[in-house]
Amino acid sequence: MESTDVVRALGALAQPLRLQVFRALVVVGDTGLTPGAIQQALGVAPATLSFHLKELVASGLVTQERVSRNLVYRAAYAQMNDLLSYLTENCCHGSSCAVETATSSCDC
Repeated sequence: MESTDVVRALGALAQPLRLQVFRALVVVGDTGLTPGAIQQALGVAPATLSFHLKELVASGLVTQERVSRNLVYRAAYAQMNDLLSYLTENCCHGSSCAVETATSSCDC
């Protein structure tokens, strides 16, 4: 993944509503969602949603497909995984990146 693609993807996710839409698409998987279903779930105006979906599609993180009379939006998992790989490629200089779990004890 090129750095310009990374910047575009992170920029798309840097807006709260777009992040919500993307996460909703990730949750539903390959079935995707229509704009109407997204509007109902997130309570957003159609024009606003259309603008944000266009930005997510342009970033490559979301795909759009016409199915009969409906548009279906899906998370682009390959692109998402490429982004995550890019971000973690040089993680911890090759050593383990696991975060130690803190013990929750209270001496109160």
